[in-house]
Amino acid sequence: MKQFNLNNNILKLKVKKSPLGIRIVMFFFAFVFFVFPLLGAIINIISGGGMQFGYFIGIGLFSVMGFYLLRVALWNTYGEETIEFFENKITYEANYGWFKDGKKEMSFAILKYSFKLVGYEEDNEGVLVIASEESLIESVVKMPINQVEELISILQSL
Repeated sequence: MKQFNLNNNILKLKVKKSPLGIRIVMFFFAFVFFVFPLLGAIINIISGGGMQFGYFIGIGLFSVMGFYLLRVALWNTYGEETIEFFENKITYEANYGWFKDGKKEMSFAILKYSFKLVGYEEDNEGVLVIASEESLIESVVKMPINQVEELISILQSL
């Protein structure tokens, strides 16, 4: 299965989904991190414990952790990077399925394409690196080395 699609100067890099069991656990804990502190504070207030400042700290802290875990779970389920090539610039955007990350733009005169090995050596996986004179875009989508090399040869012919 190819993890990239190049169509009309728009490159889409798709994340390989993690196993279903792991995604279920991540979504479950993301939900728990949001709901349980809130329910605990509500139950304690109803039972006469009163409103305490610690509730806000706990709810805030666990909400941040829950949001991060939700983001990781969404990335491992729906994650996709979109790189759009224009005449003198590139735009990069990470798509988490339910929301998108901020767009990054890079101006260039000459582009250099390469890859960086990631993960364990025996996995033979790498990420695409696009560099200009003053900036760099490094993908986070891990792909087999042969796919990255194929993608680089296609991009160099653009």
